[in-house]
Amino acid sequence: MRYAIIAAGEGSRLATEGIDMPKPLVEVNGEPLIDRLIRIFADNNAEEIVVICNDKTTLVSSHLMKIQEDGLNGRRIPLRFVVKSTPSSMHSLYEISRYLEGAPYCLTTVDTIFREKEFSNYIMALNDAMETYSADGLMAVTDYIDDEKPLYVDTDGTMTITGFLDHSDSCRYISGGIYGLSPKSIATLHACIERGESRMRNFQRAMVADGLHLEAFPFSKILDIDHKSDIGKAEEFLRV
Repeated sequence: MRYAIIAAGEGSRLATEGIDMPKPLVEVNGEPLIDRLIRIFADNNAEEIVVICNDKTTLVSSHLMKIQEDGLNGRRIPLRFVVKSTPSSMHSLYEISRYLEGAPYCLTTVDTIFREKEFSNYIMALNDAMETYSADGLMAVTDYIDDEKPLYVDTDGTMTITGFLDHSDSCRYISGGIYGLSPKSIATLHACIERGESRMRNFQRAMVADGLHLEAFPFSKILDIDHKSDIGKAEEFLRV
């Protein structure tokens, strides 16, 4: 499995709250966010891990270069990274999409917090879905809502995704920000860029519109690190 991490945001909300470290290097339980994801992906049979970070600071790219050269905690990592600032997460995915063509991949943003056992179960389900051609994507969802602007995920009785909504009074789940996708998704992504669209939620809507078969995989809880207070919430969540 190939993995990708979008780490190109500036973490402006954290900065205004006194966190002067770039978001990928913010620590949760003593581990930088970027290191945590790389470690977990390596534990789940990563053939390659592709990361995009911004060019506003050299701290993140230098950190990634050290991992590339020396490994992570003594472990060699199949890491590739791109340094470029982009206007949205969808544009970040576009910049690294050339490394993701031709095979399934799993993508997440750098501040996504989840339980490792649930993630391993998700990857097993993703591999099964891709090998049997039963789905073009397996999207992580959660019924835990602690997001300023959640993206609601509408599903049918078989957990097939029928839509992505900005507002809903009936949807149980929201997007968890973990995307397991087939190569078909790249064509939809490029079409979105050509149309001048932005934001990951519009890419997800476009996949449904293009007829890609997306299924939802529930996690008990998924958190994002958007504010300083989220760090404590994440640490408490992972200690349970």
